[in-house]
Amino acid sequence: MTEAVNIEMIEAAAERLAGNARRTPLLSSPFLDEIAGRRVLVKPECLQHTGSFKFRGAWSAVSALPEDRRARGVIAFSTGNHAQGVARAAQRHGIPAVIVMPADAPKLKIANTRAMGAEVVLYDRVAGEDREAIGTKLAQERGLTLIKPYDEPLVIAGQGTIGLEIAEQAAAEGVTGGDVLICCGGGGLTSGIALALEARAPGLRPRTVEPEGFDDTARSLAQGRIARNERTSGSLCDAILTPQPGNITFPIMSRLCGPGLVVTDEEAQRAMAAAFNRLKIVLEPGGAVALAAALFRPEAVSGDAVVVIASGGNVDAGVYRAALERFGETA
Repeated sequence: MTEAVNIEMIEAAAERLAGNARRTPLLSSPFLDEIAGRRVLVKPECLQHTGSFKFRGAWSAVSALPEDRRARGVIAFSTGNHAQGVARAAQRHGIPAVIVMPADAPKLKIANTRAMGAEVVLYDRVAGEDREAIGTKLAQERGLTLIKPYDEPLVIAGQGTIGLEIAEQAAAEGVTGGDVLICCGGGGLTSGIALALEARAPGLRPRTVEPEGFDDTARSLAQGRIARNERTSGSLCDAILTPQPGNITFPIMSRLCGPGLVVTDEEAQRAMAAAFNRLKIVLEPGGAVALAAALFRPEAVSGDAVVVIASGGNVDAGVYRAALERFGETA
């Protein structure tokens, strides 16, 4: 079966993103290397526009729309980071954006999305309201184009541009083999990076990282079929809580990724504190799980060096303060 995304689409997305997205660096710290027992190279997508990698996929999708469709506006559903990415891309294109967000999403993410000019429609995910049904209905009623958060080829292609950068940056550091740890929700980021690495750095192996109790991708990879989470809320790592891997993303991950990794919320908090102390970057819990796996699950990681995606930094002040107060002195 032909996959919905290929390296040519990722390279085209990179051209559209040039001058619009930040090329984030690879950061390192000898203190993190000592904890992990190997070199740790961190790609801080928390420094990307809107504070997460999601801007890449949003810009890729919005910029590729035919002009007449784009002018009518776009709609997205998201816990917050995709919401902000789509809102910013729409704002910079001068078009309307409607964002469907869970009512229990971090207040900062809801406020930021509104501040970028988007109309926010809240829903109750705890009660089981279906965000996809809400988004599809509004799209049909208003003539908006739905930009899905991960199971959308143009979004995946945009996220894949991170893989193109990693291939060049890791090679410049002398790293051509080992694991690339990726914070994983529905798999858009993972599958895009995996395709880019397959084409440009085949010695680097993508690995998914998820929070304990919400490891649908790890279980899916182990079972060879899509598995669902029983719950969609209840972890600090709200940014990467999804019901299951995507229908487009899972076949790509199944073909290209190593076994999935799982960390606890506490380990994510410890990684947030370590990132602050050693790299001076701010991570949200969901954006810190890959670093947590590198630091606290080293026996499950392969290679003399590991590349870590720090995928987002949109964290409420109270959540961040709690992590630093609990682990700041020990990280």
